[in-house]
This record gives sequence, structure tokens and C-alpha cells, in this order.
Amino acid sequence: MIDPDKTRAWHSGDVRQHYTTKDCILYALGLGAGADPLDPEQLRFVYEKELAALPTMAAVLASPGSWMRERTELGIDYLKLVHGEQAVTLHAPLPPAAAVIGRSRVIRLVDKGEGKGAVMHVEKVLTDEATGERLATCEQVLFLRGNGGFPAGTAGDAPAPAPTAVPDTAPDLSVELATRPDAAVLYRLSGDLNPLHIDPGVATRSGFPRPILHGLATWGMAGLAAVQHFCGGDPARLTGLRARLSAPVFPGETLVFDFWDLGGELSLRARVPTRDTVVLSHGRAMVRS
Repeated sequence: MIDPDKTRAWHSGDVRQHYTTKDCILYALGLGAGADPLDPEQLRFVYEKELAALPTMAAVLASPGSWMRERTELGIDYLKLVHGEQAVTLHAPLPPAAAVIGRSRVIRLVDKGEGKGAVMHVEKVLTDEATGERLATCEQVLFLRGNGGFPAGTAGDAPAPAPTAVPDTAPDLSVELATRPDAAVLYRLSGDLNPLHIDPGVATRSGFPRPILHGLATWGMAGLAAVQHFCGGDPARLTGLRARLSAPVFPGETLVFDFWDLGGELSLRARVPTRDTVVLSHGRAMVRS
């Protein structure tokens, strides 16, 4: 059983990471940037000449790792944990190479009731180690399916405001992006080595016919599409992104990203038309003029 007090009190301390231009390029390749090597707007994310970092890379930098599995005294049922939502707010453009510090902590723990699970929000603040400048604030929302029903006398936090669904109108723009058959093999090199994304045997035992793409890769592709089509290719103009990870993607599938331009803010979703499945929902992106 989860210990709510200990879980709420968890924090990572300083997690340091030095990333290079090679790491920056590898992350962008994992999202499909550079698929057209003659497109200057794609080359700026995969070529060290005037290299620019994609804002969504903040989500994978200076990660605290699998602390939910390692800290057994917290009582989190790691095998029934699902990554539900991801958000990032950029305070400054990410450098293409830097030494950064990530400080993560639990900011909300919601009890949905016995047999219904719990919802945990984890915040990570990313700063530049050399200057102390705050670069980004990331939020990860995790559904703890095996941890509903807190001990008697222990109250959970109030739920976060419900995310807003996309408008009930036709999108202003739909962008089609194909994923590579080896997309998960490539993306995992940015930090998430979960065998579910590369080992067919693990995928089968988890109920999937084959390895699935990382949810953060699909989420990052939404950021890439927003940068390319609403920011004039300038990643510094994308200042925030949030979306719910609604369903898995299989490497090799083609995604369609639907956008609604709300004026300085985009509403978005992603879907796999061949399976008639929405894989990202309740999305919002903030764009600076």
C-alpha cells in the first residue's frame, strides 16, 4: 500500500546532466526531424551548424530515473503505473549543449478510491548549472492504477483542474508525420531504456503485439509540428506544451496532428487514422509572436 506522506515528501535533490550537441541531435532524430535532409528547417535540429534544441527535450534532461521502483518504502505499485500526461513550460531557450540541474518533487497526490487508483503529479525544474538561469518547468502526471484507497485518516490532494478538450470544429491545420519503423530504437537513446520499447518478448507479455513507441516521443512530435508550422521554424517561440497520452503508437505508423489556432495558443490532438485512434488528446501549446 502506498504511503501518501512519504510519497508527497519525495524529492530528487540535484540531478546533474551534461548534454552535448550530439545528444541534442539524437533527440531530434528520435522525433523524426531530418527525415527530409534537404529541408533547412529540419536541418537546424540535426546539423551542428547553427544547431537549435527542440524545447520538448527539457522533459528528458536531468531525469531522476526510476525512483518510483527503487524507493520501495513508498509503496508505489510500479508495474501498474501509467504515464498519463506531460507538460513543459519554457522560461528560456534550451542551449544546444549545456550542463543542467534537474530538481524533481511530488506536487500533488490524488486518491481516486479503492480499486480506482491514484494520480501523482511530479514537477521538475531545470536550470543551467553555469548561470543558475531557470530553463524549464516540466510536469509529469502518472496514473497509479494499483494504489487507490489511501490508509484511513490520510486525505489525498484535490484533483487538478480538468484539461480542456479540443474544439468541436474542424481543425485549422492537420499535419501528417510518418514515424520510422525503428523510431523507438532510436528514441530510447535519449534516456528511456524501458524494454517495452525494443524487446518483442516484453511487449507481448505486456499485452502488445510488438514494441510500442515512447509516449514522450509522440508528445515531442507534437512540439516539432507546432514549431515547424506555427513558429516559423523558431523553437524559441514555443513556450509551452501539454497533452494527455491517450493511446500507444506503433513505430512505422503515420500520425496526423490536428491544430486549432486560438491566437497565441494552439489546441491540438494526434491520431492514427488507420486505427481510428486518438493517441494524444486535450493538447495545448503556447506560441510567442
